[in-house]
Amino acid sequence: MPFTLPPRTPGGPRRRSLLATAAGAVLLAGCTSGPGPESAEGDTRAAEQARARVARDSTALAERYAAVLAAHPQLTELLTPLRDEVVRHVQAFTDGAATGTPSPASAPASATPPAAPSAVPADAGAALAELATAETRLADRRIKELPEVPGELARLMASVAAAGAGHAFLLREGAK
Repeated sequence: MPFTLPPRTPGGPRRRSLLATAAGAVLLAGCTSGPGPESAEGDTRAAEQARARVARDSTALAERYAAVLAAHPQLTELLTPLRDEVVRHVQAFTDGAATGTPSPASAPASATPPAAPSAVPADAGAALAELATAETRLADRRIKELPEVPGELARLMASVAAAGAGHAFLLREGAK
């Protein structure tokens, strides 16, 4: 009896490709050198600004999750853990930072970045796809910013970007 391989079904990115992307991002961040003594003040200011921006972006994303949850309560099981993780990302960037960035619970609506959440699609699948796109764009932007931030912050941003890519994958799978 001849041995045949089962057909492979393409279904989006594989777990290995997600892990490879995440590992590459972490390695890239690990290669970032620390600030030299002559540029410490400028690096500190840039790091504070980056922390504040990343926290604001994550706050807006958490608010988007909350809006989708309010419009589609049937998605609670899928979205609540992801939203909770996004809130922890905000906390990671605001805890110990000298920026004074408010937490998502205490942030006024005017503290969100300019791209305020739009209306939530009536279709649950479309709402999940929109969230996946938001997660992907944010993760991509954070990866591009890595070379411009100091080492420890770059590592944290790489980790959060990898989590965002994972969220996007889960959201796309949930939309099927």
